[in-house]
Amino acid sequence: MDADLVAQLGPLAALAGVWEGDKGADVAPSDDRGTEENKFHERITFEPIGQVRNHEQVLYGLRYATVARRIGEADPFHEEVGYWLWDADERQVLRCFIVPRGVALIAGGTAEPTATIFSLLAEAGSDTYGVCSNRFLVKEFKTVRYELTVTILDENRFHYREDTQLQMPGRSDLFHHTDENTLTRVTD
Repeated sequence: MDADLVAQLGPLAALAGVWEGDKGADVAPSDDRGTEENKFHERITFEPIGQVRNHEQVLYGLRYATVARRIGEADPFHEEVGYWLWDADERQVLRCFIVPRGVALIAGGTAEPTATIFSLLAEAGSDTYGVCSNRFLVKEFKTVRYELTVTILDENRFHYREDTQLQMPGRSDLFHHTDENTLTRVTD
């Protein structure tokens, strides 16, 4: 791996490129507010964006886009766009993204520059790593917590598991909307 890229992007350097995975597992609320399980194919593109300056803060990052399709279907059931950022001084990995259902999220966590496993967290109401949703989602499927763990398996494979915890009317417990997949590099 390019030493300059590693110096700039820390643990995110391994993600630069285009990735695909067809073993995705999604557990989500069904239309009747029960549970549905979906197997999916996913393509993620991570493109280095260079240095981003916020006065004395210096970030490096990856612009990314995800498209997921249920196995056997042509139309996407999930898309998102955003940025993964590395703050070397603070040892923070950040993921900032928007889902076209009306959700914007910034998740973050501490990691070492050479970490091959790192976790991010966002919570509703947080001033730093938080969630913002439209009125319908806040009423029917309020995201109260988001957790993500990324594991770099080797230079050509990584795995992620995310748990979006939803508060739904009529339920005393949180619904754990989970997604996970193992992706393989298709291009650098």
